[in-house]
Parts: sequence; C-alpha cells; structure tokens
Amino acid sequence: MPNKSFDLFASPWRWYLLALMVILLDIDTKVWAVEEFMHGPALQIIPGFLQFTYAENYGAAFSFLADAGGWQRWFFGAVALVFSIVVVVWLKRLPAAKRWEPTALALILGGALGNLWDRVMLGYVRDFISVYYGNWHFPVFNVADVAISVGAAMLVIELLFFKDKDEQTDKSGAEV
Repeated sequence: MPNKSFDLFASPWRWYLLALMVILLDIDTKVWAVEEFMHGPALQIIPGFLQFTYAENYGAAFSFLADAGGWQRWFFGAVALVFSIVVVVWLKRLPAAKRWEPTALALILGGALGNLWDRVMLGYVRDFISVYYGNWHFPVFNVADVAISVGAAMLVIELLFFKDKDEQTDKSGAEV
C-alpha cells in the first residue's frame, strides 16, 4: 500500500507557504512603516540614496491612475484576484521537480495578494521604501512590490535562458 502521508515540502503547498510568508512580511513591514513614519520624519538608510518613509498609493504601479476617482481600487483589486487564481492553478500544475519557476510565481502571488489586502481593506497601498539620487526619485514601493519584481525577473530569466532546457526535460521525462 503506497504511503499517502502529506509532505509539505514535496507538494505545491510549499509554494503557497512561500507566498504566505511574503504576504505576512509585507503586511508586517507596512504596519511598522505606518507606526514609524506616517507622522514622523523619514529614516535615512543610505544618505542620498535610500530612506524609509510613508506614502499611500491609490493607483497601480508608479501611482498609475491614482487620481481616477475611486473605480481603480476595485478594478486593480479584481485584476489582482483573477491573476492570483491563475497563479494558484499554475503552481498546482507544475512538475514537483521544478524550483525556479514556482519560486518566481510564489513571490509574485505573495506580492499581489499583499497589495490586494491593502487595496481592499484601505482603498490604497502603503509604500515606504524610497530610492533617490539628488532630485531624481524612484516611486516609493514596499515589500510586495519587491517580491513581484524579483519574481517577474526570475520568470524572464527562466524564459530567456532556461526555456529550451525545460522543454527538453518535459519531452524526454528526464533531465538532459
């Protein structure tokens, strides 16, 4: 009789756990940023380059549609929810041996759901990481944005450099 015990680290649940860790870290750091910086001064981490501050983003990435009148809250929330469902299914269907692609997807899923939490609960996303140089300022972002960006970069790297290897592995059933 086969052993049907549940092994968290040999199932798609490990990727959902990673996504959950991203969500919890994101929410925790946002709460910290609100407590520390909402009414106080920014904290210089690397003077002239990096600081922690507080900002509210009512739009999407880089405050896109931030002044659209409120409908964007629900639109971006719906997009994040639908995308998250697609990623959950995608993760479930990946071969257990894969590591890079599901890690990337889990980071993206955690980031999307972290920002979705803010959008649904507050109507905006809390940001606190500010990168700047002189008069140039990159839009303020958060841990969820970092997870999404790293996950997306990992998917691009997978597509550009490892896609052929994955296709060969899938066709033969064994690594080449």
